[in-house]
This record gives sequence, structure tokens and C-alpha cells, in this order.
Amino acid sequence: MTEKQFDLGWGDEEEPEQAADTLTVVDTTRDAQRQQTQAKLIAEQVVAAVEEAKPGLHKIPDPVEPAGEGALTDEEKQRYEECLEGVDLGNAAWFIQGKALDTIATGRLFRDTPHKLEPERTYRTIEEWAPLEKGISVGKCSKLRAGWAIGEVLAARGYNVNPGQVREIVPVKNAYNLNAAVAVYVLVADSYGADQVTAERLRNTVKMLPGDLELDEDEDVDTLAKTIKGVLVEEMQPPVSRAIPPAVTRAVDRTAIKIADALNRPRIPRSEVTLRLMEAFADPEDPTVFNVVLDRMKKAEQDAQKAARKALG
Repeated sequence: MTEKQFDLGWGDEEEPEQAADTLTVVDTTRDAQRQQTQAKLIAEQVVAAVEEAKPGLHKIPDPVEPAGEGALTDEEKQRYEECLEGVDLGNAAWFIQGKALDTIATGRLFRDTPHKLEPERTYRTIEEWAPLEKGISVGKCSKLRAGWAIGEVLAARGYNVNPGQVREIVPVKNAYNLNAAVAVYVLVADSYGADQVTAERLRNTVKMLPGDLELDEDEDVDTLAKTIKGVLVEEMQPPVSRAIPPAVTRAVDRTAIKIADALNRPRIPRSEVTLRLMEAFADPEDPTVFNVVLDRMKKAEQDAQKAARKALG
């Protein structure tokens, strides 16, 4: 039996160049497989991220009875957080919808969509498109488009705002600008608390704005809120009359008689009383009269603010 017949060796040895080619093919295949694996992982991550961002009932836990009467369990806390996200999504959905409708309307993005009832033509206006394509009435569509920008800004500032509230301050946005409308909301929220803002209070505040109100369009929201508050407080104060009420005049005369008696004089002219009062008011060493006047003016200011709050509802 010869070696030739049974060839117990490893076979013919490859030439160096052939071995290098083989290794290159193996490396290339391995790299391709690695890239495919990475691409698959990235694709799966993208799909998962998109699914996570999508709203849906499947993300909201099913209703179940409490685990107990005490503090929430870890599982209940998680369920609570998931439900809060759903509630927040609902609060934000209306102005997201409004922005989408406004974008569609402004860009006339419906213009090559066949009309549902007249397929031979396309939609001409958002008022045609919204009711037939999305079941949104013309009135609701207009309100959502008018208010979404206000809702977006207020939500960014942390306010939980609804369409009914925003509807009351849209006229301010139309008359002035977006910041002015937001400022009215901020003013009411600061006066009553963010959780006490109502459509009625916003409506009453807007009604109180004077017709000749002037606002600087370059001012920020907080500055505008302070400006509007100052205007409303001033509007609620009674007009200051130069004429002295008769009751005050009589009281001054009676007091002047007492002073005349104390000084053993027949009478004290009213002009002299006025002069001495002004001197006492301006006396830097004795602020007694000044403090009395200040207290009275503070009270008048507080009464005016109370009246303004009452008018707001």
C-alpha cells in the first residue's frame, strides 16, 4: 500500500496568495454579517422608540382595585405615572390638533385630496375638508386654529389649560398679540392660583380691559401681566375729585373751631388749617401726618383691589 494510494497528508498546501484571498473573503463576510446585525438592532431600536412615542390605549394600565388602603405600592406608583402621562397627553391633544389643522389650512395641504362627495374634484377650503375627512365641525376647526398657539405657550409655562379658557383670551391675541393674551391668563393665575383659573374669570378680566388700552408689543409676558394688572387696579379706583366733599368741609370747620378755642382766638381761617396740614404732612422730623395719609391711601388701594377681584368672579 503506497502513500500515493492513501494520501495520509493534509492535502496540497495552498500558495501564499491563495491563502490571503481566502482570509480576505472570510473577513469581508464577517464584516457584512456584523453590519447586518447592527443594522437590525438599530432598526429594532427605532421601531421600539416610535412605538413608545405613539399614543394609544395599550399604554394605559387596565383599571384594577387598590392594593390596599395605605401608601401606594411600587407597582401602583408606576401605574399612576403611566396614567398621568395619558391625562397630560389628553390635555395637550387639543392644541396639537389645532396646530395640525392650522398647518393644513395655511398650506392648503388638502388641495389634491379628492372630495368625498364629489370625487371628480378636490377640496377647495379647510371648511370643506375638516367635516368630511375628520368629522370636525367648521366652528370647532376655527376655534382650534385660533387658540393653539396660546395653548402651546401656556403649556410650556406649566399651566393646565383647556380650549374653553383659551377661547376667552383669543380676542386679546387678535387685538394685541400672543404675549398679551398669555399675560391675561398669567394675571388671573397669579391672582387666584393656577388651579383656580376659569373661563368666567378670564372672560370678566377681558371685559374690564379699557378700550383705549395700549400695550408695548415688544414686552414679555410677565411685564405685560404687571402692566395690565396696574391698569385694572387703576380702573377700579374711584376718580379723584379736586372738590372737597361737603361732609369733610363741615368736619374741618368743626375741628377748626376747637383749635380756635384752644388758642383763645375767635376763628381759624380754613386756608390756615390747610397750610398747617401741608406743613405737618411734609415735616421730615415728624411723620405722624404722613403715616396717617399713607395708611388711608393704602386702604383705598386694597379696597380697589378687592373690588377688582370681586368683578373677576
